[in-house]
Amino acid sequence: MTAYAIAHLHPAELNDEIITYMERIQATLDPFGGRFLVHGATVEIVEEPWPGTVVVIAFPDMDNARSWYASDAYQEILPLRTRNIEGTAILVPGVPPGYDILGTAATLAEQIVR
Repeated sequence: MTAYAIAHLHPAELNDEIITYMERIQATLDPFGGRFLVHGATVEIVEEPWPGTVVVIAFPDMDNARSWYASDAYQEILPLRTRNIEGTAILVPGVPPGYDILGTAATLAEQIVR
């Protein structure tokens, strides 16, 4: 099941460390099947404030996402970003093929005491 690395990053001034991070990150993703789905896009805010930008990287599964984040190659370049850009990063599993929200709603509805 596809998994995602998602980051909500706050604006920062560009500098050499950020550029180096950007130049090197793809090589850290490749061994784990990671690929950018969203990077640096301007968000269209429809609810609540959203300062900054969003990055979404897809992986084949959570094991690959975790292994990428913990890899020596990524940990080596991570400080280039964290020293310069504030934000939050998470790893999250996607839903399986054929996921049906109605089934989830029905299961949760059964748990409600009425």
